[in-house]
Amino acid sequence: MLPRTHPLFIPGLVRIKPGALDRAGLYLARGGHRRIVLLESAGLQPGLGQRLEASLAREGIATVGRAEVAEASFEQASALFTRLPAGCEAVLGFGGGRALDVAKYVAFLAGLPYFAVPTSLSNDGFCSPQSSLTQGGRRRSLRAAMPSGVIVDTDVCLHAPDTLWWSGIGDLVAKVTAIADWKRAFHARGTPVNDFAALLSDATVFQFMARPVKDLEGVRLLATALMLNGIAMEVSGSSRPASGGEHLLSHALDALAERPRLHGLQVGVATYVISRLQGQGTERIASVLDATGFWRAITADPFSRREWLEAVRLAPSLKDDFYTVLSSRDCVPEVEALLRTDPRLAGCFVE
Repeated sequence: MLPRTHPLFIPGLVRIKPGALDRAGLYLARGGHRRIVLLESAGLQPGLGQRLEASLAREGIATVGRAEVAEASFEQASALFTRLPAGCEAVLGFGGGRALDVAKYVAFLAGLPYFAVPTSLSNDGFCSPQSSLTQGGRRRSLRAAMPSGVIVDTDVCLHAPDTLWWSGIGDLVAKVTAIADWKRAFHARGTPVNDFAALLSDATVFQFMARPVKDLEGVRLLATALMLNGIAMEVSGSSRPASGGEHLLSHALDALAERPRLHGLQVGVATYVISRLQGQGTERIASVLDATGFWRAITADPFSRREWLEAVRLAPSLKDDFYTVLSSRDCVPEVEALLRTDPRLAGCFVE
């Protein structure tokens, strides 16, 4: 865990409810933000953009700059930063994870307030202190702006594709194995554990686990849990509350797979596998993945068993001084056996 060298930033505005999109302009106006740059996902459903525009117009908020984001790259974010118009008062990220990652990095470079308006809940990145961007074609996690405000319209997210819902669930259950790996790193290497951040991460996960249902309340619980896990990372000054061996596996897949899948889908399966290696938390994790139909997203488009075993070999070397269960022993034989014999993983892998 890095020593804290910056102030603690958390969102002052949090609206997670139906109809929040139509009140986004009101929320920004209350904070005095009248001139914004809007960075939105390419290919976003047109009706959603029209609702946001109408909300901003009602409050007299001027969109002084606007761009569609098709890829989350350092190069694009840097270019957008250099073209920010004078007098811009805030950056608003609207849509999916790529647009939000770029928007919060642009806001970070410019020192401007950032507002996150996700239209789906595929991961915890909408409220975290990092942006996942490619640089020179390689994916990196870069320090970025925590949002000043988080606006989640639960009705909009409820109607997002099931695959994005399952991806968010996969990224959420990862917190169980991440906390276990964090504590393992403390005992093995003396890695400091921020108890409050770990408690915050645990508590939010279990709220959703108690009610893993795709309805308005389930969306609210998932959005709240993912947001608070992002805040736990800000509290600790580290990704440890949200990321352990399961995320290393996903990063390794991003690097070597012929066709990487959605982050949360990779992480969800990896979380189940890592829990088996850790020897704890498996039934809690499996109960949520089972109840939400998560496995249907995987069996509909199975992973390569060969690529996953290569990822297990590569993962421990990806981050310096990031001890996890994958660092504790050669896990390849155990994972190979799991992928072939575990009944929940049946249909999830092909040769």
